[in-house]
Amino acid sequence: MEQKQHIHCLVATCHYWDQGNMCQANEIVVTSDSFGASQPDEVDAKRAKALSPTPADSCMETCCKTFVTKQGDPKVDGVQKMT
Repeated sequence: MEQKQHIHCLVATCHYWDQGNMCQANEIVVTSDSFGASQPDEVDAKRAKALSPTPADSCMETCCKTFVTKQGDPKVDGVQKMT
């Protein structure tokens, strides 16, 4: 039986956020802050396999590139919200 993984997120203004601080995105990409800041919103989970790994020395140097505001267009990156 396949075990479902849970991604916890505290950013309630994200389109993918749900009750219990759960991320409902079907995919996410986490990268270094420096790489994330240098890329447009479209560089996200759907492109993850083509991206190079990025270094970080602490959690403070990482970011979730899957964030989309609740009012934003979640289709910008091709990630889907699980229901």
